[in-house]
Amino acid sequence: MAEGGEGLGTVPEHERILQEIESTDTACVGPTLRSVYDDQPNAHKKFMEKLDACIRNHDKEIEKMCNFHHQGFVDAITELLKVRADAEKLKVIVQTEDIIRCRIQQRNITTVVEKLQLCLPVLEMYSKLKEQMSAKRYYSALKTMEQLENVYFPRVSQYRFCQLMVENLPKLREDIKEISMSDLKDFLESIRKHSDKIGETAMKQAQQQKTFSVTLQIKQNNVKFGKNMYINDRIPEESSEIVLKHAFEEEEENEEENEEEVLTVQDLVDFSPVYRCLHIYSVLGDEEAFENYYRKQRKKQARLVLQPQSNMHETVDGYRRYFTQIVGFFVVEDHILHVTQGLVTRAYTDELWNMALSKIIAVLRAHSSYCTDPDLVLELKNLIVIFADTLQGYGFPVNRLFDLLFEIRDQYNETLLKKWAGVFRDIFEEDNYSPIPIVNEEEYKIVISKFPFQDPDLEKQSFPKKFPMSQSVPHIYIQVKEFIYASLKFSESLHRSSTEIDDMLRKSTNLLLTRTLCSCLLNLIRKPHIGLTELVQIIINTTHLEQACKYLEDFITNITNISQETVHTTRLYGLSTFKDARHAAEGEIYTKLNQKIDEFVQLADYDWTMSEPDGRASGYLMDLINFLRSIFQVFTHLPGKVAQTACMSACQHLSTSLMQMLLDSELKQISMGAVQQFNLDVIQCELFASSEPVPGFQGDTLQLAFIDLRQLLDLFMVWDWSTYLADYGQPASKYLRVNPNTALTLLEKMKDTSKKNNIFAQFRKNDRDKQKLIETVVKQLRSLVNGMSQHT
Repeated sequence: MAEGGEGLGTVPEHERILQEIESTDTACVGPTLRSVYDDQPNAHKKFMEKLDACIRNHDKEIEKMCNFHHQGFVDAITELLKVRADAEKLKVIVQTEDIIRCRIQQRNITTVVEKLQLCLPVLEMYSKLKEQMSAKRYYSALKTMEQLENVYFPRVSQYRFCQLMVENLPKLREDIKEISMSDLKDFLESIRKHSDKIGETAMKQAQQQKTFSVTLQIKQNNVKFGKNMYINDRIPEESSEIVLKHAFEEEEENEEENEEEVLTVQDLVDFSPVYRCLHIYSVLGDEEAFENYYRKQRKKQARLVLQPQSNMHETVDGYRRYFTQIVGFFVVEDHILHVTQGLVTRAYTDELWNMALSKIIAVLRAHSSYCTDPDLVLELKNLIVIFADTLQGYGFPVNRLFDLLFEIRDQYNETLLKKWAGVFRDIFEEDNYSPIPIVNEEEYKIVISKFPFQDPDLEKQSFPKKFPMSQSVPHIYIQVKEFIYASLKFSESLHRSSTEIDDMLRKSTNLLLTRTLCSCLLNLIRKPHIGLTELVQIIINTTHLEQACKYLEDFITNITNISQETVHTTRLYGLSTFKDARHAAEGEIYTKLNQKIDEFVQLADYDWTMSEPDGRASGYLMDLINFLRSIFQVFTHLPGKVAQTACMSACQHLSTSLMQMLLDSELKQISMGAVQQFNLDVIQCELFASSEPVPGFQGDTLQLAFIDLRQLLDLFMVWDWSTYLADYGQPASKYLRVNPNTALTLLEKMKDTSKKNNIFAQFRKNDRDKQKLIETVVKQLRSLVNGMSQHT
């Protein structure tokens, strides 16, 4: 029972589990089956049995179901088989429509891709163009535009975005054109400001190159001083670039440290705006407009550069700035000529240079004429030479500049002559016009070293002794040599032969001697404070300066190495120069001597009515004679003929002065006592003349200066009218030198119209016949005078 009871209890439970298994989700089957094993032992076997029974029941039901629906299933299968063919047809139709639709989509996609592939490069290139514009790579941007227009835009021209791009390109081109032109203007302004620095470095380079070449040439050829040492080599170029030294950005204190650094013109000037602008205009097809603009602007700048400052002639810095700006301008043009094609041409630069050269020459000719300082003129000449050499190194012809230098050389010589005129005047002012005293051998050698003096007699004399010339002579000789050196300085670097330089030196020295020194001597001679002693010393000085001219010729020969025997060698005009000065000094001696005589004669105080003479000569006359004796002693240092001429001139002037004193129209009355006193003075004059105050006169030559006075006084003292009238006109007449007019004038002065203290009153008392004789003499003298007048 128990077993039966137990069996009855488990059957409903198993049914329940089977229902859960059939009805629940498979995920819950596990716990349900576990309850079978957990219930009672061996319960699972019963469950399996129950399960098998349940399965058999279901199989039976399925079989029944299949039997019931078999025919229907067969019919359904038969229907399906009938539909199969139609389904295949339907499947084919559906697949074809899908394919067509897909292919249309694929074609559309392909078309879109192709169009996008055409548009994307355009967009990329346009984007690249924008980047190039932003980066200021304008030349590349123009090339990109060309690619867009020629290659890319035609592919997508039908699209609206392409049209917008096409319409934007001309504006971009104009922007590029304006920007590049603005850069060019900035460049032009920059080189205008820095032209002087560019020119300064170019001139320094040319000068250093020339100095090096000249030094090398001297070492190789042993060229003597004064020879032609012109260097016609162009400044060397590296990679068609102009070599310049010293960057102008550096300050002056750094220039010496960087003298060895060699910089190209690109280091000094950024030429990229020109290249860039030229390329841009070339791409734009407007190259000619660019060239015309560049040349027009540079011509304007050239006119500004060539315009000098009004006070340029006052300092050498003014000339230097003028030259450096011009050099800088043409250095830039030469560089542009060599590194660009067509922007400037050789014909253009030649035309520009010829225009500039004419202006430069006119400016220098005008401004140099204002220069009065020879040092400034010399510095100007050196600048012109460096200026010419620099530009010739860049291929510009400069012969006209060297022709101008010959004009400036004349101006330089004129300034030298004016300067040395002042030097000579100072020397003459400081001279004491006394022979140079020397007390020992050392002083003697010092003078000899300054002036080529040779006198064996002076050398034999013991110390102390004197040189015959005064201190001005060696000083003038030294200054003439200094003038020759100064004149030579201008001839250097003028690219002239030694013969031409020799000729220049001799001609300028001749001008110094014949015009400047001679003029200074003549002015000196005419100065009031120069007395007879000074004039005598001046004559002696000119004699020694004249003798020294041959040494000056040797001095020039040693400088130029041109022999004086050369056919065309100019001789120094020292002989004529100092001869003229000496003649002027001699004439001034005669004039001043006569003036001194006049001063003494003006001291004469005759009593023309005196009855008896004093018995001795007048004091003024004795003083005059003593003065003449002393002055003629000084004249012993003069050449013989000069002293003799001076002595003869003095005696003649004294005789004439005494004669004029007698015949003075203001003197109305002369007594015989006065004539006798006057005779005593004339006797002293004759004694002086016979005492040979100056050696060299033959016989009584000097006494003949008083012969007119002597014969006149003898005629009145002896009262020998009968002889005078009888022998008048005869070569052997005793009173041949007595003029009838003179005798008549003096005779009328001796007539006593007041009949007081007159010799004729005594005649009338003693012998009235003599009165008639006097009247007869007067009549005859008047007759002779009238006859002379008619004959004349």
